Amino acid sequence: MKPRIVITAAAFSMLIAVAAGAFGAHGLKAVLSTEMLAIWQTAVHYQMVHGLGLLAVGILMPQWPQAKRLALVATAFVIGIFLFSGSLYVLALTGIRWLGAVTPLGGVAFLAGWLLLAISAWQQTSDE
Repeated sequence: MKPRIVITAAAFSMLIAVAAGAFGAHGLKAVLSTEMLAIWQTAVHYQMVHGLGLLAVGILMPQWPQAKRLALVATAFVIGIFLFSGSLYVLALTGIRWLGAVTPLGGVAFLAGWLLLAISAWQQTSDE
């Protein structure tokens, strides 16, 4: 995965997170229960945090060209955003509870991405 693609995915993820946050605060506040609105906001929060993580990975890729794992980090973050935040958005809108079983898979993808990033950073050598 090229840095340009990762940074573009990060920007779109954060764009969607901001739009979803505003929609939740203004459009869904009167429609969703307090519990479902909290679920929506959790989805927004995790999408934004991992969108920023994705941006950082895209910026690091040219700096650490030997760290081939960074493409896996980006992939894990994208999968995590879709599974974790996506399942929570749908759960909040529909109330379909079994979607909660998908959410932890996204959480595992997030954890894998952060672990791979930590390993990449630990193995990074510098000329300094």
